[in-house]
Amino acid sequence: MGKPECLEELFTGRHFDRDIIILCVRWYLRFKLSLHDLVEMMAERGLSLAHTTIIRWVRHYTPEFERRWRRYALAVGRSWRVDETYVKIRGEWCYLYRAVDRA
Repeated sequence: MGKPECLEELFTGRHFDRDIIILCVRWYLRFKLSLHDLVEMMAERGLSLAHTTIIRWVRHYTPEFERRWRRYALAVGRSWRVDETYVKIRGEWCYLYRAVDRA
């Protein structure tokens, strides 16, 4: 994708709404969900789509999303640790994880 495109132009001619496309691509990239999990999750929302549609969206939109994300990403130090603790939320004990860098 050479020149930067307007967000609307990225989704011109698509059968599904851009919010659905963004949601599927974001969830696929961010969480450990299978394509079939996403199909099932969309079916629960009344949408019928194939897993091949989602992978086409992922392949098409990921480079552009990464390019746009890099503008807002903050540099992360080379050394960081994961801190873990146990907290009580609404009367139930839960794990709390956080990433901690040198700063």
